[in-house]
Amino acid sequence: MIVNKKIILTLEGLNGNAFSLMGAFQNAARRQGWSQDEIKLVLDECMKGDYNHLLCTLMDHCEDEDYDEDEDYDDGDPDWIYPFQN
Repeated sequence: MIVNKKIILTLEGLNGNAFSLMGAFQNAARRQGWSQDEIKLVLDECMKGDYNHLLCTLMDHCEDEDYDEDEDYDDGDPDWIYPFQN
């Protein structure tokens, strides 16, 4: 089963420790109404790979509260990539 939802959580600026990041995700998801099963699925996926996999998994399920999908974030610099876009 795949969780196809996102929470509002800015990962940037958080302690980069894997357990700290997963804890922040879990707390935010709980506050935003996710079920324990949904949270567990995401956290289990986080632990299936290395630290990079953990970050990618969390980024797939988090959205910065200031991010606006309809806004054009391209500043003309071709090397610039918004961190939560796939």
